[in-house]
Amino acid sequence: MNKQYSLAATFGRLLIAAVFLLSGLSKIANPEMTQGYIASAGLPFPLLAYLIAVAVEVGGGALLVVGFQTRIVGIVLAIFTVAAALSFHHNFADQNQMVHFLKNIAITGGLLQVVAFGAGSFSLDARLANSSGSSSNRNMV
Repeated sequence: MNKQYSLAATFGRLLIAAVFLLSGLSKIANPEMTQGYIASAGLPFPLLAYLIAVAVEVGGGALLVVGFQTRIVGIVLAIFTVAAALSFHHNFADQNQMVHFLKNIAITGGLLQVVAFGAGSFSLDARLANSSGSSSNRNMV
């Protein structure tokens, strides 16, 4: 992969990660409000859903930043993002909700690009693949 594409992959990964990190940190700063919002959407076990959301967003965002296990992280975040879109932004009569739904779908598309093409050269995945010297690992990056 040439340097231009490696930089694009890295910046894309960082931009997607920023969405999850900021959202997760916002949830940590306002746990009661977040749990209330989860409950208002009719989802069961708001505390558990809150804890899962924080773990997925902060953990997944951090793993995307460093580029570790990015394909697995991308799949988990894509599933989480579609679930969030369907759970919280399904009132298509409300234009704001439709925009949020489509934003989540677009983020999912970006995550699927990460799944398809990997983290790029500037990542822990690439470093680990290069240090192991395994051709099967190189194909995963």
